[in-house]
Parts: sequence; structure tokens; C-alpha cells
Amino acid sequence: MYRVLVLLLFVAQLCNGFYLPGSYMHTYSNGDSILAKVNSLTSIETELPFSFYSLPYCKPLEGIKKSAENLGELLMGDQIDNSAYRFRMNTNESLYLCTTSPLNEHEVKLLKQRTRELYQVNMILDNLPALRFAKQNGVTIQWTGYPVGYSPPNSNDDYIINHLKFKVLVHQYEGNVMEVIGTGEEGMGVISEADKKKALGYEIVGFEVVPCSVKYDPEKMTKLHMYDPVPSVNCPLELDKAQIIKEHERITFTYEVEFVRSETRWPSRWDAYLKMEGARVHWFSILNSLMVIVFLAGIVFVIFLRTVRRDLTKYEELDKEAQAQMNEELSGWKLVVGDVFREPELSKLLCIMVGDGVRITGMAVVTIVFAALGFMSPASRGMLLTGMIILYLFLGIAAGYAGVRLWRTVKGTSEGWRSLSWSIACFFPGIAFVILTVLNFLLWSSNSTGAIPISLYFELLALWFCISVPLTLFGGFLGTRAEAIQFPVRTNQIPREIPERKYPSWLLVLGAGTLPFGTLFIELFFIFSSIWLGRFYYVFGFLLIVLLLLVVVCAEVSVVLTYMHLCVEDWRWWWKAFFASGSVALYVFAYSINYLVFDLQSLSGPVSAALYIGYSLLMAIAIMLSTGTIGFLTSFYFVHYLFSSVKID
Repeated sequence: MYRVLVLLLFVAQLCNGFYLPGSYMHTYSNGDSILAKVNSLTSIETELPFSFYSLPYCKPLEGIKKSAENLGELLMGDQIDNSAYRFRMNTNESLYLCTTSPLNEHEVKLLKQRTRELYQVNMILDNLPALRFAKQNGVTIQWTGYPVGYSPPNSNDDYIINHLKFKVLVHQYEGNVMEVIGTGEEGMGVISEADKKKALGYEIVGFEVVPCSVKYDPEKMTKLHMYDPVPSVNCPLELDKAQIIKEHERITFTYEVEFVRSETRWPSRWDAYLKMEGARVHWFSILNSLMVIVFLAGIVFVIFLRTVRRDLTKYEELDKEAQAQMNEELSGWKLVVGDVFREPELSKLLCIMVGDGVRITGMAVVTIVFAALGFMSPASRGMLLTGMIILYLFLGIAAGYAGVRLWRTVKGTSEGWRSLSWSIACFFPGIAFVILTVLNFLLWSSNSTGAIPISLYFELLALWFCISVPLTLFGGFLGTRAEAIQFPVRTNQIPREIPERKYPSWLLVLGAGTLPFGTLFIELFFIFSSIWLGRFYYVFGFLLIVLLLLVVVCAEVSVVLTYMHLCVEDWRWWWKAFFASGSVALYVFAYSINYLVFDLQSLSGPVSAALYIGYSLLMAIAIMLSTGTIGFLTSFYFVHYLFSSVKID
């Protein structure tokens, strides 16, 4: 009973801490203070985030305080701090912040560099990013954040953004607060409405900013104190009225805020951020791709079923003597019956990669399903990456089980399962650790907030060795206790000679990756744009459909390639089945290089390019392990079924 009570208390605590996107909101009363926060400075040109206070901006009176960040935010380079910007609900005002000391050479150089590299300031109010609208070629484009400064065309001067015009959209919320104040003599409840001031409130449903550069008189402005009122100003169009960035200049920062009533309700406030450019192209391209791939896969599958069924039917209708004569006369998959289950080369590596592939596939499927159901809200920064890491850790059980069971099947014994489980637990995390460490040194050398702190390194290592490794070993132990998969045929002692082919079989294997890539390449554009161009990606429903279709196509392609190799008496199908579908990773990596050259032309500097290539390589390896595992396991069960369906003496 005591254990049940403890368990119930634990579940209750979990429920109290659980956040379901769209279920929590903060209401404010008139005059309530609202504090804005600032995230790291980001740029699509360098992909190197920097701290907001690395530039000479106004600091809050109470000092800089970092917000609590989850694992995903830290890994993504987010650094959320408090700011000097302060709002009061439904109070329109124009306020003075501060005036800097004269800019020195280092500060001027840094401001000019951040301006020319198109760095953006990312502000957050009530968990909403600041939204900015800009016109380009007559089309209104929305961006999150505002630029550090701007460089006019045909000019060597740079100007800083020092005045911000905020527009806060609020929706009036009327709660149904009722209060029981007594009970009547006849048992009727006497209920009255509580004070309406307790029931009424305002929720923030939008946060927009218009950045300006305004030249102030520093002698006059230094007499003011922070949050003193100043006259409202219009954004000047003349450069001589804008604040230039040069040595010995003193920059004054001001801002004004306007509160506007909106009919947008709180659950719909993220709709403005999730509108993707080219939405119609996105929809029709995805649907067209799905139709083509389903059609092609259906044709391949039907042809394949008819061919195999005809072979099996023809073979089983013959008597034993005719079967023996047929085995002598005919070539094809029936002749490799004594070699088809021969242990492949590097069998331990294959088991390791299949084990890690099972874990990565499970992580991807569960994460995308939860995201498609709406649990991965963009309001929860870093939640997607944090969830993926937690799933990867706990799916070590599945990885160890799959790898060790395949090892038992290939070797016929459980000997060496501990070493195999350790290798599974360290294979992909080890590759990721090496790549991220090299990239981290590059980020450290650039003083970027994207660099992983030493403390986080130890936390990740603790998660790795205290959770992932033990769970993988436990999964491996379960694999040794599971029923072994018995081969339906015996393996000959002497391997059968494989006939020579006119062309290498690996060409066919590598070419097979084009069909799975056909399901991905359109969605890859939107995913890459989300990662490298700072756009929101929230069409996880489409991504789930594409993922399911990718699984089906990988399975079909690998099975067809395996059958083709067996038909030409090539019994070395194990690795070819893995790479028939896993070769899609090669095309994904090639596409990422193509995206770097043609779509990220503004990406500057060797550090930025190294970061891009490093992360793309890590993603390609994960895709190879996942898709290769899907294809291999499908082919394995197909071959097992195929040869168990044939009568063999």
C-alpha cells in the first residue's frame, strides 16, 4: 500500500509539471509589469550565435540573469537573458533606456561586423518572439527579430538600430469565476459572481516590432534616467538623422510601446509565426511526390509478388525427382540454398549498425508522431531536441535486444554479447561525440554561445554511461534470453562460387537509393530552410506521412534488390540489403552540399561551412543507419520466408 501511495504521489508531481501546448496561458491586469527577454544574436550568414550582451546594449538595473534552459536549448546555442525593456499592460508609453559611453575601436569593429553579417536581435515577450514585417519587391515578408543595424547601398557607413517601436496585441479574457458564499435554508446554493476584476484579464497574442535608427543629442539624453518618458519619434528616412556607428560616438537607446486590442485568441497566437512561405507549393509538391512514389512502389511490389509466387508455385508442383532435375538445370535463387545464410563479412559491425539503426528509427517515429499530435509546440524551445535525446537514451533496450539477437542468429551462440552491447551503446554516440567535439572547438575559438559548455559535456557523458549503456546492456541480456531464430536450411561447408557479372553489383545497390530519396527531397528543402534560415517548421503531419512512405519504399527496394542478387546466384546479400536502402544517405548528403552551394550562398567563413558540413554529415550517418536497418530487417525476413517455403531435402 505504501508503494502504491508513493507511486501516486510521483505521478501527481509529473502531472503538475506537465505542459500541454495550448493549455497554459498568463493573464495580466491593467498596469501589470511585463518583462521582455533576449535570446542569442543569430545570422543566416554565419550560423554562429552570440550573446546579446556581447554588444554594447543597455543592461537591466537588477543585472543580467540567465533564464533556466533545457538540454535542447543549450545544444542549439540559445542563451535567454533578461533585458532592460519593460512594459506595463495597456499602458502606451515612450521611454528612455540608456546612453552608452563613447564607443572604442573594438566595439565599433564588433558592431560593424555584426551589422554586415546580418545579425538579428531575438526578443521574447510572454514566450512570443518579436515579429517584424519588411517589404521586398512589393511583397511583405515576415521575420522574427530585428537587425543589429543596416548598411545603406553605395555607402561605407553602418547605422545601428537604437529605437524600437513595439506593438503588443492583447485579447481581453473573461473568466467564469464563481464564488460560493453561503447555502440557503431550503438547501439551494446561494452563488454570486466574484469581483469582475478578478475574472477579467488580458492575454498577449502578438508581439511586433518596427526597428529605427535615430540620432539623439547625447548631452541632453544623459541627463535622463532609465524609464524616463521621451517624446515619440517617427523612423527617419534621412541618413543624417540616423545613428552612425563610429568611434567616440555615444549611442542612446529608446523605445515606445503601443497596446492594441485583437480578436485573435490565445490558442491561435502562434498561427502568424507558422505561416510558411510558398505554402501552396509545399502542399502540391508533397502530394505530387507521394502519388508518384506510391504508384512506383505499387508497380514494383505487384511485379515482385507475381514473380516470386510463380516461382514458388512452379517449384512446389513438381515431384522430388523433377525438383532435383530442376535444381541441376536451372539457375537462380534456388541454387544458393546452401549459402544464403552463410555468415557475412564483418558480422559484428553489421549487428552494431542494425542495433543503432533500430534505436534511431524508433526515436524518429515516436518524436514525429508526438510532434504531429501537437505535443512539440514551438513555444517550448528545445523540447523537440530534448525529447529526441531522452527517447534515444531509453531506446537503448531495443538497440541491445535487436543487435544481440541478430548476433545469436548469425553466430549460433550468445558468446560475446556483452562486448557487442557495449559497441552498440558507443558506436553512433561515439561518432556524434567526435564530430560535435571538433565543431565545438571551432565554436569556442569564435566565442559563440553555440559552443557546448564543459559542464554540459559532463552531463551528456553521465547520461550516456549512466542511462544509455546500462539500458543497452539490459536489452542485450534480453536478447540472449529470447528465442533464437532458426535458419530453415543448412549451410554448406564449402562456399559456392559466385558467377562473374558484367558490372559491379554495388552500382545497382548505390542506384537503389534514388527511389527512397524521391520521397524525401522536397521535404528536405523545408527542413533545411527551418534549420539554416531560421524559419519555423511545423508541418509534422506531412513529415509523418513522408516517414511512413519512406519506410515502405526502403523495405520494398531492399527486398527487390536482394531478390535480384539471389537470382544471379549472389548469396552475399547481407550488406547489400543494408546499403540498398541505406544508400539514400549518400544522396541526402549530396543534396546538403547542393543546398550549401546554391541556397546558402550568403554563408560566409570556413567556420560556418565546417559547422554546416559537420551537422549534415551527422544527419546523413543517422539516416543511413535508420534506412539501412529497415531494408536489412525486411530482406532478412523475406529471405527466411522464401527459403522456408521451399521443399528441400
